[in-house]
Amino acid sequence: MTELLFPPGLLLVLGGLLMPLGLKLRNALLFILPILCLTLIWWVPADYIVTLPFLGFELEPIRITTTGRLFATVFSLMALVGGIFAYRQASTLELSAAFVYAGSAIGVTLAGDLITLFVFWEIMAIGSTLVIWAARHDAAYRASIRYLMVHLLGGLLLMIGIAGHVVETGSIRFEALELESISQYLILAGFLINAGAPPLSAWIADAYPEASPSGSVFLSAFTTKTAVFTLLIAFPGTWLLIPIGIYMIFYGIIYALLENDMRRILAYSIVNQVGFMVTGIGLGTEMALNGAAAHAFAHIIYKALLLMSAGAVLYQTGKRRCTDLGGLFQTMPWTALLGIIGALAISSFPFTSGFVSKSMIAQSAADQHLAIVWFALAAASAGVFLHAGIKFPWFVFFQKDSGMRPPEAPRNMLLAMTVFALFCIGLGVYPEPLYAILPFSVTYEPYTAAHLVAQFQLLLFAGLAFFVMLPMMKRTLTISLDFDWFYRFLFKHLGMAIVSQSSKARSQLEIKAQTSLQRLFDYLEKHHGVTGILSQTWPTGSMVLWIAVILGGFLVVDIFI
Repeated sequence: MTELLFPPGLLLVLGGLLMPLGLKLRNALLFILPILCLTLIWWVPADYIVTLPFLGFELEPIRITTTGRLFATVFSLMALVGGIFAYRQASTLELSAAFVYAGSAIGVTLAGDLITLFVFWEIMAIGSTLVIWAARHDAAYRASIRYLMVHLLGGLLLMIGIAGHVVETGSIRFEALELESISQYLILAGFLINAGAPPLSAWIADAYPEASPSGSVFLSAFTTKTAVFTLLIAFPGTWLLIPIGIYMIFYGIIYALLENDMRRILAYSIVNQVGFMVTGIGLGTEMALNGAAAHAFAHIIYKALLLMSAGAVLYQTGKRRCTDLGGLFQTMPWTALLGIIGALAISSFPFTSGFVSKSMIAQSAADQHLAIVWFALAAASAGVFLHAGIKFPWFVFFQKDSGMRPPEAPRNMLLAMTVFALFCIGLGVYPEPLYAILPFSVTYEPYTAAHLVAQFQLLLFAGLAFFVMLPMMKRTLTISLDFDWFYRFLFKHLGMAIVSQSSKARSQLEIKAQTSLQRLFDYLEKHHGVTGILSQTWPTGSMVLWIAVILGGFLVVDIFI
């Protein structure tokens, strides 16, 4: 049997660290490493395990599972196509950090124990922070610090949860967990923070749009989907995930509809789409889990395509706001066309990848007779078409002409977008290759008359609603307040007020203390100073007299005692 002794994800991590050694080496590693990593992932059969003793535990740095291989495959594909999109425009720092980021995400998906998972989890946080930082402007630096703070909090909760779980059970195996103790809840919280769950969902829209045009593409793929993978393994069928997922779905839709920044629209859409996956994991049936895994695979591709389209526009125009854009299809037709394919895929348009994955989750809710969940998912599908399927391409490419005539995107960007557009259409028309690598056997048939009619009706009326309400959809130069307002504004100013007031109180205490000490010093000076009574010279006779009095006192006390 073939053996794999080196974690495939570590190959990308080490390769990313070697990229700064030279431009030719960087470009070679950019294309060779993802292909080699993908080859290693499929080199050995499922259930292949490598163990390593560590401090009395058996680590499993490599455990090939069906679910892990699915996510590792799409992560490797993302690293390759994202590298094609970025290699002419991105800095070496960004590409190096992106490969460390991608490799650590793959390391998580192939980890068989919680310790290995946690190590790669933290490397992933560092790599993603550097991807944001590589944009090299003040807003990106500040966003990266806030991003890092949120993920350090998530990592801390995860570490405490893992430590508690190990103490309680004696096991470090990464497997399905029951919410029976505070440790399991802390592990769940650590995973949910990376998924963008409430109340800390805002970090995605805060940080991702501040990265470079290619940096946001890498960021969209790994962190949230790695969290989806961990939830799939550790908490399938956990009922708490259903309301959390539905909240994420509508939260993302509402804020995306309110947003003016094209990349923030797509960032909020990430939260929305991950909400579908979290809901599917909460439903817990084989079809729902298959749907969540398939949707994660499809989402990485079409979301990257959408952000590539937006990144190409940003790269060519320097503009991010919808109010500054419009009419770009005239000089960027291929970017517009490829972006529309991504918009159709995210909207679950029939014969695209989103249709064959997302519908499995809704079907699972129907099979379990969860009417409220099914109606929520149906309404959310219409909302997705409104904000990502129509709003993004309409305001960026087709609304009132902005007068800008930027050239078409560079060839490498168009090539990357074309590859992912073909995946969106190919998986939609022929989903069997995707279904074949899902965690459970698939008996689902997406292309039934009922599914097609229902979806076309949904999309038709959602599109009609958009154009009827078009005056309301037009955005202005406003800022949408999110939960990050608390730690970006309220907590900041509250902390500054506390510091200011405590400084005043400290100053007053110092003044009082100095006054009291000065009084003490004056008192001591009065009695022990040069002119004080205790410093005066006494005659020898007086001293002998007082000594005699003291001795006499001792004698009297001794007699009576």
